[in-house]
Amino acid sequence: MLEKNIKLDGCTILVTGAAGFIGANLVLSLLKSVQDIHIIGIDNMNDYYDVALKEFRLKQIEECSNLVSGDFTFVRESIANKALVKDIFVRYQPQLVVNLAAQAGVRYSIENPDAYIESNLIGFYNILEACRHSYDKGATGVSHLVYASSSSVYGSNKKIPYATEDKVDNPVSLYAATKKSDELLAHAYAKLYNIPSTGLRFFTVYGPAGRPDMAYFGFTDKLVRNETIKIFNYGNCKRDFTYIDDIVTGVKAVLQCAPLPNEDGVKYQIYNIGNNQPENLLDFVEILQDELKTAGVLPKDYDFAAHKEFVGMQPGDVEVTYADVTALERDFGFKPSTDLRQGLRYFAQWYKQFYASSL
Repeated sequence: MLEKNIKLDGCTILVTGAAGFIGANLVLSLLKSVQDIHIIGIDNMNDYYDVALKEFRLKQIEECSNLVSGDFTFVRESIANKALVKDIFVRYQPQLVVNLAAQAGVRYSIENPDAYIESNLIGFYNILEACRHSYDKGATGVSHLVYASSSSVYGSNKKIPYATEDKVDNPVSLYAATKKSDELLAHAYAKLYNIPSTGLRFFTVYGPAGRPDMAYFGFTDKLVRNETIKIFNYGNCKRDFTYIDDIVTGVKAVLQCAPLPNEDGVKYQIYNIGNNQPENLLDFVEILQDELKTAGVLPKDYDFAAHKEFVGMQPGDVEVTYADVTALERDFGFKPSTDLRQGLRYFAQWYKQFYASSL
């Protein structure tokens, strides 16, 4: 059950992780499609990956905000700063909150656990507390909290496609454990303080100006440098790739429909958001190299076969990710429209333009 059609026109929205891949694209889409919207973005701009990409996304947002009726205010800080988060809520009184700020990456969590506890747990707790206190003194409060979870919570589950009803009690990485913890925290706050909350379990998201730690981007960087790429699990992997524009369309639809109380009286919902069409890793790599050649990122005669190394599975990785998006399609008509070749073409064209001076 959903509370339909939360009005976005004239609304004040807080987007955390606003310089991140999904966050920046969401902000851009909201600015372009909603009248008189007020967006407060927060991002700590850490150097987990090239900060120049984050600055590029922010520049896109700044240029867009100068052409539309809405406005964008950026705060360069961490959501782990509780006093600052509280001040943002007091000053701007957001009606909607989209929490996308998180330390991402499965493999990175094995060697750098502190970053995940700080951002994914402490940071999210600060957001929840600020949402709770937004109801103080009779104020209207936050109408809907949407937050990023991850397909990683499914761990090594054997049943596919992954459904939100599946048990997710056996994470295989610290990253996955923090995301499952976020879902539990959000449920507790929805139950105790009546905060309408929706969690989105993102499957592999890709596209122009994406994250360099993702396979498609990392493979491209290595191939451009004439290095060898590692094909994990000897190519026996499948991933549910979802193009960024499709993801943003889904997030915007969810944002406008807060959950009504479920059978337990809690305003809480979880959705998978993915493509429902896992792609074989080897097929994905073949399509990527085709599009990189077509875009002029790689020469037409590039010997791709000489740059592949087949290796075993990485710790914390899983063999298959496959989203059951039945609920999201039922409630919102969500159906991704960008096929993998088209999406990788857009990425390759962007890469050629962005890195033109070094190619």
